[in-house]
Formats: sequence, C-alpha cells, structure tokens
Amino acid sequence: MRIGELAARAGTTTRALRYYESRGLLPARRGGNGYRTYDEDDLRALRQIRTLQDFGFDLEETRPFVDCLRAGHPEGDSCPASVAVYRSKVAELDALIGELTAVRETVGAQLARAERAMETLAAEAHEPRCELTDEE
Repeated sequence: MRIGELAARAGTTTRALRYYESRGLLPARRGGNGYRTYDEDDLRALRQIRTLQDFGFDLEETRPFVDCLRAGHPEGDSCPASVAVYRSKVAELDALIGELTAVRETVGAQLARAERAMETLAAEAHEPRCELTDEE
C-alpha cells in the first residue's frame, strides 16, 4: 500500500509516517515508480507505536516493540527489551503517582486550612460595611 492508504488505515497523517521513517521505525522501501510502499507488517508496527504513544510512551520507547514485531514475534511485547521498557514505564508511573499523592495531600491540607479560616472569619464578622454610603 502507499503512504496515504497506510495513514488512513492507521488513523494518522502522512507527515507522521515520514517522521517515523526518518527515525527508523518504519522502513523506507520504494516501489519501481519511486513511491513509498508498505505492507500489513508495517501497519501492525504503526498500530503498536500509536497504542504505546497513547499510553504515554515516547517515540524512542516504542523502538523495542517495533523491533520485536520485525523479528517475527506475533506481539511486539514478547521480547526481553520490550518487557524492560514496560518495567521502566511502570516504575516511572509509580514515581509520578507518589508525587501526585504528595501534592494532593498538600493541596488538601491547604483547602482544609482555608475552609477553617473562612469559617472563623464568618463567625467573627459584623454587619458588612456598605462602601457606597460609608455606613456601618
């Protein structure tokens, strides 16, 4: 298939495909007419890349999965290098979850303090002063 068909079938743009090609993730095969040509294996690799990127993997992290597919494995994550990337990503996510949990606790404490301060001010408040007439 040609680049436009591959892009349409994968739900991406020809520009993205050219970029993946420049990064070595898609082959740079050309037909006799000079057009780029792709096959179903390229579509599988592209779908693997897109799925991983949807999960937050950067483009370089997808390389072991693509290499695994290209080596003939039915799944891109059935190779040791792919499993290593998964492990690294899980560790990264665990760290982010820890950081977000700490931030949430801090913001929650600030909210509780602010609500207590508002309640204290409301309980101590006098009649509001009318600024337009300077009446108290």
